[in-house]
Amino acid sequence: MTKEKFGVAVGEETVQEVDELVAECDDLGASRSEIVEAILTAFVQSETNHVEQIREIIIRKRKGTL
Repeated sequence: MTKEKFGVAVGEETVQEVDELVAECDDLGASRSEIVEAILTAFVQSETNHVEQIREIIIRKRKGTL
């Protein structure tokens, strides 16, 4: 499977959370990119209605309630 790179900009709180996950996975030597890819993989492969959940998150972020 090939990989495609794309850049994202995230808020400071998200950066801190990802950095905490990187620290907790220190024994694996996981990078931020690996952590974010793992999160995205877990999300996409879950049985959740992704469209509904993504729409709700976007709306809440825009309203400043997330």
